[in-house]
Amino acid sequence: MSSFAQIKQINKNDSKQLRKEAGLWLRSLREGRRLSQRQLASRVDVEYYTFISQIEAGRGRVPTERLEIWAEALGEEVQPFAKRLMSYYDPINYRLVFPEAEMRHSDHSNI
Repeated sequence: MSSFAQIKQINKNDSKQLRKEAGLWLRSLREGRRLSQRQLASRVDVEYYTFISQIEAGRGRVPTERLEIWAEALGEEVQPFAKRLMSYYDPINYRLVFPEAEMRHSDHSNI
């Protein structure tokens, strides 16, 4: 396997882990608001609550164009919410945009 392919595989694995961590964080926010997945799906105008389940399991992402509605539904301020999700979903650009920010997630040191 070429070094490029190895880096790509490592990044793919890191990306999966970070999505799982994001999902755990989102689930903790939802549970903290005492919302079911169905209730959150309704609040963010998602037809199927299974979409919430997929995101919380790390198999999907909150769509960028829906960050505001998700933040509101979870009782969070939009900018910190979006910034935190960016640190999970796009850690390389996060570090470029926010070099002074500390990474709060265990696996971010590997990226």
